[in-house]
Amino acid sequence: MTTPPPVADRPVVAAIGAQVLVRGFALTGTLVLPAEQPREVREAWRSLPNEVGLVVLTAEAARVLAEELRPERTWPLVAVMP
Repeated sequence: MTTPPPVADRPVVAAIGAQVLVRGFALTGTLVLPAEQPREVREAWRSLPNEVGLVVLTAEAARVLAEELRPERTWPLVAVMP
């Protein structure tokens, strides 16, 4: 079994989208950035710290960020909630 890296060396996970859909991620230590309106989604995306390695987006947030989420983008990783 592999020992995980120290917490300080792990990439940060962030979640962006409607508060009702992302707030539970805070229980796992995820950086939660509630964003209800398209402007807020774009602001949250632009404010992501460099340490973020994975961003979980609601489906609506992903639609707003469609231009930013090009296939050639490799960092941060992005997962879209169904």
